[in-house]
Amino acid sequence: MRFKTSLLKEPKHSDLVGCVGWSNTEEVYSCGDDHAILKWNLVTKETVQVANLPNELYPTDLHWFPRGQIGKKQGQDLLLVTAADGKFHLINKNGRIEKSVDAHQGAALTGRWSYDGAGLLTAGEDGQVKIWSRSGMLRSTIVQSDTPIYSASWGPDSSQVLYTYGKMLVIKHLTPNSKPNKWKAHDGLILKVAWNRSNDLIISGGEDCRYRVWDIYGRQLYSSQPHDYPITSVSWAPSGDLFAVGSYNTLRLCDKAGWSHSLEKPYTGSIFNIAWSSDGTQVAGACGNGHVIFAHIIERRLEWRNYEVIMTSRRSISVRNVSNDAWEKLEFPDRVIKVALGYGHLVVVTPSQCHIYTTKNWNTPVIFDLREGSVCMLLLAERHFLLMEKSSLSLYSYEGRLLCSPRWQGMQPEIVNPACVSISSDTIAVRDQTDEKLVHLFELGTARSLVDAPPIKHRGGVVELALNQAGSPGERQLALVDRNRDLYLTNIRGSATMKRLCKLGSMIQSLCWNSDTNMLAAVQDTNLIVWYYPNVLYVDKRLVKKTVIHKDASEFGKNPVVVSFDGNHLGVRRLDGSLVTSSVSPFHSVLHGYATSSRWDDALRLCRFIKDSTLWACLAAMATHAKDMTTAEEAYAAIDETDKVTYIQHIKEIPQHAAQLAEMALLGGNVQDAESILLQNGLVFRSIITNLNLHNWNRALELAIKHKTHVDTVLFFRKKYLDAFDKPETNQKFLQFKDEVELDAEKIAHKIQMEYQREL
Repeated sequence: MRFKTSLLKEPKHSDLVGCVGWSNTEEVYSCGDDHAILKWNLVTKETVQVANLPNELYPTDLHWFPRGQIGKKQGQDLLLVTAADGKFHLINKNGRIEKSVDAHQGAALTGRWSYDGAGLLTAGEDGQVKIWSRSGMLRSTIVQSDTPIYSASWGPDSSQVLYTYGKMLVIKHLTPNSKPNKWKAHDGLILKVAWNRSNDLIISGGEDCRYRVWDIYGRQLYSSQPHDYPITSVSWAPSGDLFAVGSYNTLRLCDKAGWSHSLEKPYTGSIFNIAWSSDGTQVAGACGNGHVIFAHIIERRLEWRNYEVIMTSRRSISVRNVSNDAWEKLEFPDRVIKVALGYGHLVVVTPSQCHIYTTKNWNTPVIFDLREGSVCMLLLAERHFLLMEKSSLSLYSYEGRLLCSPRWQGMQPEIVNPACVSISSDTIAVRDQTDEKLVHLFELGTARSLVDAPPIKHRGGVVELALNQAGSPGERQLALVDRNRDLYLTNIRGSATMKRLCKLGSMIQSLCWNSDTNMLAAVQDTNLIVWYYPNVLYVDKRLVKKTVIHKDASEFGKNPVVVSFDGNHLGVRRLDGSLVTSSVSPFHSVLHGYATSSRWDDALRLCRFIKDSTLWACLAAMATHAKDMTTAEEAYAAIDETDKVTYIQHIKEIPQHAAQLAEMALLGGNVQDAESILLQNGLVFRSIITNLNLHNWNRALELAIKHKTHVDTVLFFRKKYLDAFDKPETNQKFLQFKDEVELDAEKIAHKIQMEYQREL
């Protein structure tokens, strides 16, 4: 992936260009020290002077009113320009100054509209950061310092402001009396900062000639090598997956992790400002020699199995089948915005249309028109794909048919973090934008209708989530990572026991499900971990450590990311951008296949042949989950779980099949499932005894009263338990029946004996 740059032979501005901004995806406005505002049309290649500013006005920053604000048409044409005389100006699209406001002593160095368009901030040489209303009325001065503030940025929800303070970065909350979060970020003066609202990451550049990536807590995620000259501009792509860095005769395209995709060396002088188009495919740069540089992304590369897709130009894509070296060139009438390859399909999005190709036929794509024409995310699943536009979310089949449009309260698709959205063949999971603890689930019914599932409420903020892709809808699981970097797992469907959130790991940096089987890989601190059977959490927690493999991740360097997990091959992206492949045992995938098709004899033969303890542990958990006692008994014996073997042998002696199934559920710790099985099969006595054995006294008494049987049995066992510890009865429910029910030990023993004989 790289930038393809374009630069006119002669500059249109006669002096330094200080700032640029996109009014839409085809038009760019620029202004500089020659006092001219120019409009650049990228389709017609025309450049028009919109206005000539007063001679005393030297612009320092420019920002268009956010265009996503529906119903604010007047504001959509407003251009915010800050100037060296300390004023900021609101200018309409025709170049007329609507309002000028004295904002700072000395130069006003930066000005930014808030994301909702309700206000704006300015920062200046006087060390102040001020918040203004949309009409230009001062609301508050949130920062007063003795150091010039060269750059500032709004937080994702417009409730915080990031600004520079010499060599330090500071995050200031707008709520009164809140303590700012500040840290030393560079060894020299910081010149530019940018804060992305999708991924919550911060980039900064300064006079120490480095750019750095930070999280909101001030933790450094990446630091570049020193450049030849100071970093004069940084800017995030709207989607948050890329950012651009500008310096003297330098334009760099970088991944969100910090590593560089490409480096261009145009003759521009210092690039003082960089602006991305709203679709994230183009940038414009304000240059010190009077030029405005334009660049668009090409050579985006995608791989899936034996296919390789390369975006060769803004309107063409080449497809290569590496198995037979066959090439196909795909041309499009408009520029390509998004591309995704997977599950036997290539989906290409242009500003107005979506093209769907199948790997079996590259000549006749399915084409349909987009609703809004501003796609910000594209995700593929086995049977369908998800298109996320500025104000809507749509699920389409690979035949181009609209399946559904999920909605939730406070929905803001344009700022959804890609890490917080996941789809599978039957489920969509999305984290709420206003409440980070809430995950919305949407289930696709058999009639392709949408059925809202209850949302998952976590106790901490969710930063990443992933649905498994393999298996039936009943096996669908969601893995989520919270702000503490703890990994939790939950089943989407099933009983309340199966749906509970269970902790699987901690200090998780990234995770990825296997594309073919339900195995989960993650980078945990200094290890690469693979859980061969994550569902063991709901079957037998004590087997979790026996069904996982740890690999030393030191070879991957700092902050590696798992990007793919296909078959037994893992793709890990290092911090420098290189892709490293690691492999795990292929036999666990085979075992998953045997368990799914209930070929337990083949599974046993495989484990006996391989003689691997993790394989035996996985088989034990799988067989227990499937209620196959013979296989589970041998598997537990192979890993020296003597108590489990003894218990399974006890289960085998139970004459009732339903009781056996319930006991197998108990073996996995699923008490509610065991009780449900017993009650559904009319085994009330066994359900009461099960609760008594587990000391669930209240539930046992509740069942006895409801079914009008064995109340004396429950009271007798309760009394026996309390007598053993020499404790008096304090439970009001039991005290109520103490004098009403006669406790005859022989009679109770006889009743119990009769119940067991009845099962024979």
